[in-house]
Amino acid sequence: MPVKIRLQRHGKKGKPFYWIVAADARAKRDGKFLEKLGTYNPNTNPATIDVNVDNSVKWLSNGAQPTDTARAILSYKGVLLKHHLLGGVRKGALTEEQAEEKFNAWIAEKEAAVQAKRDGLSKEEANAKAKALEAEKEFSEKRAAAAMPEVEEATEEVVEETSPVVEEAVAEANEEAPVAEEAAPEATEEESPKE
Repeated sequence: MPVKIRLQRHGKKGKPFYWIVAADARAKRDGKFLEKLGTYNPNTNPATIDVNVDNSVKWLSNGAQPTDTARAILSYKGVLLKHHLLGGVRKGALTEEQAEEKFNAWIAEKEAAVQAKRDGLSKEEANAKAKALEAEKEFSEKRAAAAMPEVEEATEEVVEETSPVVEEAVAEANEEAPVAEEAAPEATEEESPKE
């Protein structure tokens, strides 16, 4: 029975999510499989890949052939490197400790590269947000500056239209004010004898 390591599609339309499986080559794409080896989510940046390295190496050792995409994913996660190093151990070129040490050094280097990419993406995202905020502030200031002369003109027009009315009201208030002042001293004189 020829075994393939391939992707099995899950998720919804437009948002794919894949399982990495070892399956009979004659089985349907999303059908029966022998073992689930990991997951692959291309919707995130960078893509999220979770692979069981030891089980994948076991299947490769038993003769399973990965598809092109699965081969790229396995290579990215170091499965093919570990399989290669274990071949060197079987031939006597390396000891298991040396192979494990090389594999761990490669994993650490790969993790540093992935983390650098994540940091770069978060920095770019922060810069994009800052630029968008600055552009929005500039646009708001321009809009406010454009609206100010219109508001000043409108208040001047309102003042000019109501000026005669306001002047009459001020004149009437001035005429009534002296009468109120004359009435006020009389009230204070009446209050003082009572004390």
